[in-house]
Amino acid sequence: MKKAGLFITFEGIDGSGKSTQVKLLAARLEEQGWDVLLTREPGGSKGAEEIRALVLKGAPERWSAETEILLFTAARRDHMEKLILPALAEGKYVICDRFIDSTRMYQGLRRGDLRTVVDTLTKLMIEKQPDLTIVIDMEPSIGHARAKSRETTEERFEDFGVGLQSKMREGFLQLAKEFPDRVRVVDGNQTIENLSDDIFDLVRERF
Repeated sequence: MKKAGLFITFEGIDGSGKSTQVKLLAARLEEQGWDVLLTREPGGSKGAEEIRALVLKGAPERWSAETEILLFTAARRDHMEKLILPALAEGKYVICDRFIDSTRMYQGLRRGDLRTVVDTLTKLMIEKQPDLTIVIDMEPSIGHARAKSRETTEERFEDFGVGLQSKMREGFLQLAKEFPDRVRVVDGNQTIENLSDDIFDLVRERF
């Protein structure tokens, strides 16, 4: 019987360098002979990518936090069914740029009283939790400037401003205390290479 794979997620404020570090970790694991699947949220599967276009584009007030929670949960369910669970069953390392914790932060905290809604929907609809979550911690003003400098069409959450990013940073650090067995924080205020080394050492130590 094939051994089940491992599920690693990356979290952090916008502009913290997650997407770069996801790719670097995948490359290093592949060099060691692991079968790796790289994915992202919102997105990953065809249906989830279609929902991504709805939630990441447009004006900040386009959707309420409640509507966003439902959209993200629908995207995540499709992502799970179509991509993540099959890959894990094949014994792959699945590395995902954002997952449930981003919804806990961006939607659950944005209005202040929706975290319970996110957790309830997660228990009902998302049967697999990450084996390890890596939070890249960074000064919000630096991350926000980086994110805005990308000048993409997917800047709806960046347009909420530095204030939201500061709130999210504190929320991610609190998650590390809430889920100490799963969530690890790394310092994003260092070179790309040093950060990659820290992350790889953390994964190697854990697994």
